[in-house]
Amino acid sequence: MEQFLKVYQELTAENLHLLKDIYSTDVRFIDPAHEINGLSQLTEYFAELYQNVESIEFTFHDVLQHDESCYLQWVMSFRHKSLAGGKTIHVPGTTYLRLNTDRKICHHRDYFDLGMMLYEHLPLLGRLLIRIKRRLGK
Repeated sequence: MEQFLKVYQELTAENLHLLKDIYSTDVRFIDPAHEINGLSQLTEYFAELYQNVESIEFTFHDVLQHDESCYLQWVMSFRHKSLAGGKTIHVPGTTYLRLNTDRKICHHRDYFDLGMMLYEHLPLLGRLLIRIKRRLGK
C-alpha cells in the first residue's frame, strides 16, 4: 500500500513505467468513465490522461487495508485548459483495490462524481447540471 501511495504521489507522463511496480499485467481498472483490462491498456490510458491535463495531484486521507483488500479516500486536484477556465478542480473519491498473491494490484475501482469532475465544468451543460443539483437539494 505504501508503494501505491508513493507511485501516485510521483506519477507523471515521464515515469509511467512505475505502474508496472504496483499493478499486475492482467489488472482490471474501472472508473465512472472507463473499464480497462491489462497493464498495457492502463498505461496507455494514463499516457492520454497526463497528456491532456496541465497538472494532477492526489491527496490521500484514509487508508484501510485488510488482507488483500484496500480502500482509500482521496481528493484529486487537477487543471485542464478546457475545463473551469483552466482553474484547479477538486474531486473527492474512493478507491477499492484487490491484491493478487504477488501483492500487486489486480483490481482497481474508483468511485467519484463524474459530473463534478467533468460535466459541471462544460459551458452550457455545467450550468444546467448545477441547477438540477440545487433543485434536488431543496
